[in-house]
Amino acid sequence: MNIAIVVAEFNSEITFKMLDIAIEKAKALKINVKYTSKVPGVFDMPLLIDTLLQKKDVDAVVTLGAVIKGQTKHDELISHVTAKALADLSIKHQKPVTLGITGPGMSDRQAHQRIRPVAERAIEAAKRLSEELEKIRK
Repeated sequence: MNIAIVVAEFNSEITFKMLDIAIEKAKALKINVKYTSKVPGVFDMPLLIDTLLQKKDVDAVVTLGAVIKGQTKHDELISHVTAKALADLSIKHQKPVTLGITGPGMSDRQAHQRIRPVAERAIEAAKRLSEELEKIRK
């Protein structure tokens, strides 16, 4: 299985740790990380993911990001718009796009606590969804 990982640079002290853990988990599950791409923030992911999903050597895309609560509800807007766009891309291309993006409404402390579980679950979800799709398509 070949995957691409798209990671947001915003909140990099969290997201780059997520990336390291995701790569480690992929290796443990014998998943080939074919592409690793960095984008400025989670809102910037959909265009790149759309392009990656068009590649024949990409079976799934894993997203990694952290949307932390600020002074306004901007975190909610970014999270909702991005999640919808990612779901739409998954359906459009009939390939898994997993949501390894924490937030909204999350504190910095909560984001740090979720680094490992969210990164690992995003990789695991890509594998499970791909396996289920394979069964159904046969």
